[in-house]
Amino acid sequence: MRRVEPPSSAPASRGPAGSRRVRPAALGAAVLLVLTAAPADALASESGIRGHCARVDRLRVPGAERQQVDCLDELTTAGTVASGHTDPADWAGLTPKDLATPRGVPGIQLDGYFPDTSTTDTNHGWNHDAQFVIRLPDHWNGGLVIAGAPGTREQYANDRAISDWVLARGYAFAATDKGNTGAAFYRDGARPGGAVVEWNERVTQLTRAARTVVTRRYLRPPTRTLATGMSNGGYLVRWQLENHPELYDGGVDWEGALWREDGPNLFTYLPAALRSYPGYAAGGDGAESARQDLLDAGFPAGSEFLWPYHHHYYWDLTQRIYREEFDPAFDGATEAGTPYCSPGTPACDADYDYASRPGSVHDAVRRVSLTGRIGKPLITLQGTLDVLLPISKDSDVYAGMVRDAGRGDLFRYYRIEGGTHVDSLFEGFPDKLRPMVPCHRAAFTALEDWIGRGHRPPPPSRTVPRPDGAEPHTLLTDCRLAG
Repeated sequence: MRRVEPPSSAPASRGPAGSRRVRPAALGAAVLLVLTAAPADALASESGIRGHCARVDRLRVPGAERQQVDCLDELTTAGTVASGHTDPADWAGLTPKDLATPRGVPGIQLDGYFPDTSTTDTNHGWNHDAQFVIRLPDHWNGGLVIAGAPGTREQYANDRAISDWVLARGYAFAATDKGNTGAAFYRDGARPGGAVVEWNERVTQLTRAARTVVTRRYLRPPTRTLATGMSNGGYLVRWQLENHPELYDGGVDWEGALWREDGPNLFTYLPAALRSYPGYAAGGDGAESARQDLLDAGFPAGSEFLWPYHHHYYWDLTQRIYREEFDPAFDGATEAGTPYCSPGTPACDADYDYASRPGSVHDAVRRVSLTGRIGKPLITLQGTLDVLLPISKDSDVYAGMVRDAGRGDLFRYYRIEGGTHVDSLFEGFPDKLRPMVPCHRAAFTALEDWIGRGHRPPPPSRTVPRPDGAEPHTLLTDCRLAG
């Protein structure tokens, strides 16, 4: 690992694994970078631009309150786990355990945060939200990939599923914690819905800043800026391409959450799961009726083997914390409801009826709602066995919204047979599921072709079948979007 000498105005300190870290003075939100290269920059030698960690001492993140810059021999998790430049807990459970890890990507990593008042992100001991990571490979292909964290995770959550792979392809990569993290994210924001509103703002902020950093590092702006992410990160891709298409050339939405004021949304199907699953699990005379209630709510037939896991880990917690974000008055002074309460319990989320809630609740959801009016090419993919965001209530609906908005020529939609919400479940059910990560990579390369010089359109939207008799190792690497 090469030692990086700091600029004269900034003291240096030891970083993880003995790396030399540049710590510039705190940057206010109004700080701007001058992008016009000095004559010396314009005449810089090719080796001066492309050398290992070239121009590291000139990098500043516009608007960052704090940043640290490290020159690393390895930007993928093959090196960053040991060097302390990622957090494995942040991406635990999101990818198959046997997913290959690329290596051989030296370059620069910038970590830091933008001004914020919330303190749930504890990475680096900073206890400060709006944290980001930007990675700049020595061997750059001209592109930049932007991602927001899935769920309520932090900025390293995409490192195994997305960052490793795009870095190995030569892309610069940037990710944000979305401005608030953890199960109590709803405590952030001045009014209901404000924490989720901030998610979108933080992705926009990071995109603009990362484009500037890339320009400063490589002496030219990115030729393409692509947004991608899973779950809440997929929602962020949709929202960005609807509201800030000028910042991007396209995006890949991996099972993005759907927010609509009039539904469907989480609150129109999760309460049904909380009401009916206990009766289904108990068996007996009422089990089949309870099962039908779950199917009617949108949970796909054939996904029953996944229901126990989702009831234990996802349905109850997700309903309560997101309901607290948009409708804190439902349970009065209680914060995020009563876990696993039985129907009939006062203020029980199993009895939550979104349609009957006050207009202020619907207004809060409206602030983060999607429209389908995308302004740049978007590829959406979702698994048919998604049991957290049922496909019939999510991407099937969003695909119709895009068509109704007259943007169908900018859109492709692939329903992945056997895919579910988190790829770690593949190990437990390799005969029933398929991992989504290779399908995301196939969609990403299809997007590259779509917006590239040849403008080769992706295959038509369709349901991608799970190959009969496929071996698990094949499913880990292969996903063919074309028929």
